[in-house]
Amino acid sequence: MSGASALADEVRSPSPAAAASHVCSGEMRSTYAQADMANRVKAYQVLTEEALSLREQAIAFLHELKDKDSRGEPLSGGDLKHLNQGAAALFAQRRSLLAAAAEYECWLDDPVPADPAAARAQATGIAMSLSAALILYDNYLTVVGLYRATPFLRQHLNRKDAGFAIPPGELNRISVSFSSAINRARVRRGLNWHGTYGRILSESDNQGERYLAALIEQSPSLNMVRRLRPIGYAENLMGFFGVLSIDTLNQLKNEGINFSSMVFGNAVGLVETRRGKLDGNPQLVEKVVGTLRAGDILLEKTPFRLTDAFIPGHWGHAAVWVGNERELRELGIWEHPVVRPHQARIRDGRGVIEALRAGVKMNTLTHFLNVDDLAVLRREAANPEQQVEVILQALRQVGKAYDFNFDVESTDRIVCSELVYHAYGDIRWPTARHLGRATVSPDNIAVLATGDGPLSVSLLYHDGREVAADSRRYISALVKPEVVKVARGG
Repeated sequence: MSGASALADEVRSPSPAAAASHVCSGEMRSTYAQADMANRVKAYQVLTEEALSLREQAIAFLHELKDKDSRGEPLSGGDLKHLNQGAAALFAQRRSLLAAAAEYECWLDDPVPADPAAARAQATGIAMSLSAALILYDNYLTVVGLYRATPFLRQHLNRKDAGFAIPPGELNRISVSFSSAINRARVRRGLNWHGTYGRILSESDNQGERYLAALIEQSPSLNMVRRLRPIGYAENLMGFFGVLSIDTLNQLKNEGINFSSMVFGNAVGLVETRRGKLDGNPQLVEKVVGTLRAGDILLEKTPFRLTDAFIPGHWGHAAVWVGNERELRELGIWEHPVVRPHQARIRDGRGVIEALRAGVKMNTLTHFLNVDDLAVLRREAANPEQQVEVILQALRQVGKAYDFNFDVESTDRIVCSELVYHAYGDIRWPTARHLGRATVSPDNIAVLATGDGPLSVSLLYHDGREVAADSRRYISALVKPEVVKVARGG
């Protein structure tokens, strides 16, 4: 499809106001304070986290395809199926993000309400639409544009595939939308508004509101503009996205600047504003290794990372340590059928099993310790049989997809705390409700290391410093009171 006809399709698409009529009605606009923004933000968080996960998978797959091409290998039938499945998922997700970007855009036309609750609701809605638009730009720069810049992939993805409901020229249409001066002006307008009135979200006590603010502030596209056009950015973003293109990325690469490291460490959404306070400390790693026992639970907090704002409570992530070869031999399970496929990774020091956006992975302790807070929890009363079951059940989760629905009753997809939930199947964990489903959070795990809970605290670091005395009470102070109350039957 030609660029001209693609542009015509773009122009004929529904206007933002038409796409969001239910939000932009007079009644809705006069009742900001009554809008159920908390549940809307929760549902939107699922969409954004899925987008970041798909971005990571797409980047990894692109590297695989390019490696094959460099070796002169043709794409296999499996490669083509994976490519089309991923493209179909990305295109469908793009439609959802476009709808989210348009949904609250009309609120930019309204004055800021005098009522603080209404003003916060307005800022929240605008932040959802603005962040969705930024994710679309981020996806183009980090994924779509790079696929399109690869000739053999561009040709394939621009072909129609009825089996996956992929229309012809879809990649070209997305490129036209990315380059649209109208769309960039719309985003610039949202950024100007957010810069003036949206600060209340970044300073909010509400975790969902802080997440939206972080999603905007840590956008790769936005940070690229700040890096390349700091004066234009300061002057009301007049040059917003004027510098954004794949050619710009290639130019930066030629100049020795890596886009990924320039804006946020990597291009997959593991957004970091700095390194963790426990990162890069060989003595700490040695101490943790000397403390750990196979089956131990690891909790972490990374306030400098976007994912931390997504998880409710103090602790933002949980993992299981499955031990090393010596421990597993002593337990008599080194040659167990569940362990055998993972022997090479365990010998390589990848004994941390954690559920990340890209799925359940095995990582090194050094990789895991890029954190500010760390807790090592242990069930002291566990017998060898129980310890073995924890290890095997944790290993059975490796390779599963991330559970963006946070449903503890699902077994085909796993979120970080669900990994612990399933590994320690005989412990009755406190749960909460999220989007109508029973969920378990890292704080729900930590609370069982308080009071007379079944877990002990083997090691604790807070804000980069070890807590050596009364660590059990210290953890209790970190966990939200309502979590403690639920765990104790209150």
